[in-house]
Amino acid sequence: MDLPQLRTIIHVAELGSLSKAADRLHIAQPALSRQVRLLEAELGTRLFERHGRGMVVTEAGQGVLRHAYRILAEVQDIRASVAEDDVSLSGHVSIGMPPTVADILAAPLVSALQHRHPLATLRIVSAYSSYVLDWLHRGEIDVAILFESKGARSLRSTPLLEEDLHLIGTDDARLSPETAVRFDTLATAKLLLPSTGHSLRTLLDGCMRGLDFALKVQVEADSFSVLKDLVRRRQGMTILPLAPVLDDISSGALCYAPLVNPTPKRRLMMSFPADRPSTRLAQSAGRALVETVADLVERQAWPARLLCERRTGRSSR
Repeated sequence: MDLPQLRTIIHVAELGSLSKAADRLHIAQPALSRQVRLLEAELGTRLFERHGRGMVVTEAGQGVLRHAYRILAEVQDIRASVAEDDVSLSGHVSIGMPPTVADILAAPLVSALQHRHPLATLRIVSAYSSYVLDWLHRGEIDVAILFESKGARSLRSTPLLEEDLHLIGTDDARLSPETAVRFDTLATAKLLLPSTGHSLRTLLDGCMRGLDFALKVQVEADSFSVLKDLVRRRQGMTILPLAPVLDDISSGALCYAPLVNPTPKRRLMMSFPADRPSTRLAQSAGRALVETVADLVERQAWPARLLCERRTGRSSR
C-alpha cells in the first residue's frame, strides 16, 4: 500500500468513475484500474462495486477511505510543520478564486506576496467556483478560494469569512440599513439576479425552500458590475454582499437593507488538495491569504464575520 494508491481510491470514490479519475489525475485508465485491483488484493476485500454507470464504494471501501483521508492529511501536516514562514522563497504559485472575490482580494494579496517573496512569480485566475475546483483537482492551480458547498472530501479547507447578502436598490426603493426586509416580501419585487447555476443564485434558491412563492427575476446577469449598473439605472433591485457596493453606498448612488427570515449568508473557504503535497510557496501563499482577508475584515473594507485566525496556515475539515 502506498500514497498513490490512497489518492487513487479517493478520486475514484469521489467521481464514481475510473475514466474521470484517470482524466483528473493525468494517469492512463488501465494503470489506475491496476492500482485499485492491487490494493483490493492486498486488503483481501472489494473496495468498489463495478456496474454500467461507474464505481460505487462498498462498506469496506468506506472504512478504507476514512483512513486514506486521515493519512494524507497527516502527511501534509508533517510537511506544514517544518515549513519556515519567514523565509523568502522563489518559484511560482497559482491561486484561483471567483471574480467577485478577485475584485476585493487580488490586489492586496499580490502586494502581500510580493513583499514576502519578491523573487517568486504569482498567477491569479478567476472563474466560477466549479472551474476553479476542477483546476485545483487537476493541479493547474495550487490554492483555491471557493464558496462553501457540499465540497469534495479530497480537499483540505479552511473557513475564511461569512458575509450576509443584502437587498440593494436606489433611493426610490427607500431601503435603510436600520430596517430589515422580510424575505417573503420579495414576492412582488422586480429583481435583477445572477443566472441559475451561479453560486449566489443557488444560495438564494436555497432560501426559497419552504416559502410559497417564486422570486420574480426580471433580468439575469452573472457580472456584479452589470447588476450594479442596472440597479443604478433604476431597472430593479438586486441581492448582493456589501463589499462590491461599498463605494456606491458611500456616494449615495445605492442604498441597502438587511434581509431576514431567512438571512442569506455565504461562506468563503480556502482549499488545498488533500491528495498531493503543497509546495512551501503555496503554503506561505495560504498564510498570506488568511492574513490579507483578516486585515480587510478588521478594517471593514470587507463587511463580513471573520472565521479564520491570523498567522495560521493550518487547515481543517
